[in-house]
Amino acid sequence: MDFFETILWPLRWLVELVLWAWHWLFTAMGMDPASGVTWVLSIIGLVVVVRSALIPVMVRQIKSQRRMMEIAPELKKVQDKYRGKKDQFSREAMSRETMALYKKHGTNPFASCLPILIQMPIFFSLFYVLRHAAENKTGIGFMTQDLTESFNAASIFGAPLKMNFTQGWETGNWMVVALLGAIMVLMIASQFFTQLQIMSKNVSDETKNSPMYRQQKILLYIIPFAFLFSGVAFPLALNIYWFSSNLWTMGQQFIVIRSMPTPGSDAWRARQARLKAKGKLTDDEVRALEVSEQPKPQGQRQQPVSAKRAKKKKK
Repeated sequence: MDFFETILWPLRWLVELVLWAWHWLFTAMGMDPASGVTWVLSIIGLVVVVRSALIPVMVRQIKSQRRMMEIAPELKKVQDKYRGKKDQFSREAMSRETMALYKKHGTNPFASCLPILIQMPIFFSLFYVLRHAAENKTGIGFMTQDLTESFNAASIFGAPLKMNFTQGWETGNWMVVALLGAIMVLMIASQFFTQLQIMSKNVSDETKNSPMYRQQKILLYIIPFAFLFSGVAFPLALNIYWFSSNLWTMGQQFIVIRSMPTPGSDAWRARQARLKAKGKLTDDEVRALEVSEQPKPQGQRQQPVSAKRAKKKKK
């Protein structure tokens, strides 16, 4: 057992428990224990359990991302203030002011990465569980010899769940190659669409003019292609887990953007317009919406307008 397997021992035990529980449930319902469908549903069940447990963390991430984008103009002012100053005193002062800004708005640049950082150990725990099963080794808890043999016999459309892209190519199992190729394309598309939802609909007009937004827009076209490497290296079962998790993210992001949009964004204006049509906005909120919908002068940034500021302008 290598170092990472030892570190991940508790998570591997939990992953085996959840897989066993779902597999037992579907088998008790009359499904074939060695069927690929049974195992795919068990893996999707693992996604449901993991992502449900991470909902509070995901909500925190979304709020943190929103705050980070909203304070981007203030961060730029701090950076501009110390631009070209490379002495120790200036660097320390810039660091203090930046951290004070993060503290004031209750965010930090690493909070938005938290859900992914939490999911990665679970992902690799599942990798070790499936790898040992593919090598016909029993697990550390609930992955018994019978369950291991059941997984090794499982396939979907003739593609063994334990096989990866390279193995499928070398053995001439083109169904594995085709399925993994399709999943990789869908994973890239789903990741791109999820980020595009945020960038196009859930970002305020002021933030769209910031350097941070332009950098994230570039990453929008780069990051999804990281799935190409996972698609080739990991077995079909693991790619099914990751793709299912991606679909969960898409649905969750859609609900969050629709119900909790960033103030001043297109999604926020659409939500306020829906509430206005239903007569559910206060007078202050209606005025704030009207101000935000006013055309801005050419070359001038439009900042999100709160209800209080809109009321003052009206007076």
